[in-house]
Amino acid sequence: MKKIAIIGAGISGLFLANLLEKYTSFSYKIFEKKSSLDLSDGYGIQLSVNSINLLNKVGFEKMNVSDVYFPKKVNFFDAKDLKKICDIDLAQFNFGSNKYSTLKRSKLIEFLLSNIPKEKIVFDSDLINIDEQEKLNLSFRDNNKEEFDYLVAADGVFSKAKEILFKKEGLPAYFNSIALRGKIQNFENKDISLFLGPNFHFVIYPINKNNEFNFISIIRKELIEAEISNRNLFNDKIFTNNLINQISLKSNLNLTEMVKEVKCFPIFISKKIQIPKSKNTFLTGDAFFSFPPSFAQGASQSIEAAYELFNDLKDKSSNYYENRVKKTKQINSRSLINHFAFHLANPLNVLFRNFFLKYLCKNKKFLENYLGKIYKS
Repeated sequence: MKKIAIIGAGISGLFLANLLEKYTSFSYKIFEKKSSLDLSDGYGIQLSVNSINLLNKVGFEKMNVSDVYFPKKVNFFDAKDLKKICDIDLAQFNFGSNKYSTLKRSKLIEFLLSNIPKEKIVFDSDLINIDEQEKLNLSFRDNNKEEFDYLVAADGVFSKAKEILFKKEGLPAYFNSIALRGKIQNFENKDISLFLGPNFHFVIYPINKNNEFNFISIIRKELIEAEISNRNLFNDKIFTNNLINQISLKSNLNLTEMVKEVKCFPIFISKKIQIPKSKNTFLTGDAFFSFPPSFAQGASQSIEAAYELFNDLKDKSSNYYENRVKKTKQINSRSLINHFAFHLANPLNVLFRNFFLKYLCKNKKFLENYLGKIYKS
């Protein structure tokens, strides 16, 4: 029986473990750096039908119906005057029980954890070395050493495994943008609302059927190296409040009053696609590639990549990286296009953008190519 080490108990690592639980040709163990997983975090994620289809293979459709929401549209608004620009019908991509879904990230983590025996997750496991011989010898900070046939790095954008494998080349880059996350109660629009402003955008969407909404804003913000490395800056309430006030002043929504429990995060993305030399070492989720967060595919691609990797291991096909690189390039290009278009500041450029948005949002051929190829894969 082949042994698999999964580094990281995030969405990608936990979903892979769910798939391996149903396939007895492999044994696995998950190594998580944290001492526990926070299941009280109420922030939201969006899951397109490509990932819901895969989650349903491990019983996701049995989730409590009140914990998941099925938005039918994405509504585009001008952040300043709140006038609706256009909308995209998300329901056109749904099929059967596979529907575009929103929920709390913690609820998905809780579901994935429920299918994994507790003894298969080792917490407080900080990876410090990977010795690639005939087998993979992993060393951890607590002096624990174990040998595996396969290594799956699923430990996020700041992947320690990737840093060990690629040194400084494996480190992500600051995207000159900051994310603000928060919660809203009882927002009037029950679908996904995307507000476009100069050098920022924000999204509000329901995360369950209890009138709880997620708020996420992306703001362009250049920082010097000392500011980027100063983790205390992003925990500073004054810094966070200044950012939310900056957006609120450019919108007719009183975000300073509406949004609660606001937290601030610098956005880091992958500099390039990197593939390990060892044929038994795999990167998945954000550890493989972290996208700009303007296409809402981070969680879905983590799930999709884990499924591709599972099939690759099961079938011994060696196609994982070939398929993943192709899909990653598609997602990354769309994310960069969205980030540019959402943040236009020149009024004339905004006028042209809104004109084309109205046309493209109703053009079935464009939507099938831009969204359908991603959502239906």
